[in-house]
Parts: sequence; C-alpha cells; structure tokens
Amino acid sequence: MSIPTQTADAPWPQPSALWRHLPTVPEALASLLQTIVVALFLLTFVLQPYLIPSESMERTLLVGDFLLVNKQVYAPAGGLSRWVLPYHEVERGDIVFFHHARPPFLVKRVVGLPGDRLRIEDGRVSVNGVPLDEPYAAFEPAARNPFRDDFPPRVYTDPAVDPAWWRQMQNLTRDGELVVPEGQYFVLGDNRNHSTDSRFWGFVPRQQIVARPLVIYFSLTRPSSTDVAQTALQASDDRLGHDRQLSARLSGFARWKRIFHVVH
Repeated sequence: MSIPTQTADAPWPQPSALWRHLPTVPEALASLLQTIVVALFLLTFVLQPYLIPSESMERTLLVGDFLLVNKQVYAPAGGLSRWVLPYHEVERGDIVFFHHARPPFLVKRVVGLPGDRLRIEDGRVSVNGVPLDEPYAAFEPAARNPFRDDFPPRVYTDPAVDPAWWRQMQNLTRDGELVVPEGQYFVLGDNRNHSTDSRFWGFVPRQQIVARPLVIYFSLTRPSSTDVAQTALQASDDRLGHDRQLSARLSGFARWKRIFHVVH
C-alpha cells in the first residue's frame, strides 16, 4: 500500500485554509442591511401585524391574538405581481380584513357572495336555499334577538341597526331572502350572538377588502366579556392564570399553544 507524500505540485493544505471563512465587518453589515430591506418590503407591501381587540371572531380568533395578515392576496392582479405574489378572488368562508368607518379596520368571515340569496333562521345560515356547513360558528349564550337570529327581518326591532341599511335591505329582499348585489359581500363574525356585522350595517364593497390573516405569531391571555357565561366552550388555553406562583404567572400570561397557529 502506497503512502501519500507531499510534493511540490500537490502541497498539503495549510491549517488556515481549513478554517471556515468568517465574514468581515462590511460583509456582516451588508447582510444585516439586506435583512432589514427584505423585512421592510414585506411589512410595507405584503404583511402587516394586527391585534384582535374584540370577541366577535371567537373561537377562531381570540382577544389578544397578534396576527400577520397578507395584504397582497386580494390586491388587483396585474403586471409582475400576478407572477410573484399569490392572488385569488374573495371566496365564501374566507376571513377578511376590510376598511370600516369606525374602527378603521374590521375582521369578519365572508358568508354571502355577489348574486347569493341569503337567509338566517334561528341563527343558522342558508345560501341559495342550502344550509351552510359552518364548523367555525359559535353560539355563545345571549338574549334572543329577532333581528339578529332571523334575517332578513320584517320589522325594524333593533336600534343598533343602521337606518340607511334597513331601507336598502327592504329593496334587496325577495321571498324572505336577501339578494347580495354585484361587487358586495355579506360578512358575519364567527361568534354569531356577539358580533356586530353585515346584519347591522350592511355589505362590504369589494374595494374595501384589503387583507387576509395568515398566522397567529403571538397571543396574550386576555379576558373575554363572554368567558363567564361560556366557560364550557373556552379553548383550553383561553383562560387567565390565577395561581400566584411565579411559574404559573409566567406560563399564564400568553396562550403558548396558539403561537404560529395558521388561521383558516
């Protein structure tokens, strides 16, 4: 067996040549700048953080959930964006963020599309004569409201309803069903008995729908006004920590199981 020997043509590698190349200060700064630029691009044009402030989308979204929302998914698809960023039309069942008078943004679920004939009977939604399968809908205890639970109503019974919407509703109701106009969408909160939505103020125009939630990146444990009456339906991680020990307080201030949960 021959033993390799060092020759002038094939010198042994020097130890320094075997070390991993460490970036210089300018290279490290350039890499950091690249990361910052990419992050700023994503936060400016694609993603945006959002905090859930109310119970209207429980149990899909809880008070204290921090979301990243996709601002491009519903943007007009044209030019380079059609090939670089995913895009699709608004579909029934989508959770959407949209502009609203007060507060400036709301999040609800799309139930009615343009041209749909919609009816709600005892809280259950039917579209075009077919009951919707809605496993995400929650019906937390609340006093019966004929306007909310049976829709479209025949009598103006709730002072929370926008009068202009009431008049528009009368012109769009056919045989006890609400017909959704072209370019408009009917949205509801998943927490049906505790949501102010299209039943109370009307449709959402397509141009006002701006984003779709992607993922919960953090979730703070926050009380919900419906928790006391609905303890049995609470998610296992949707409760306040009452143990005074330090370990319990540290584990109870956030809903750790919801972090990186994909929203759908």
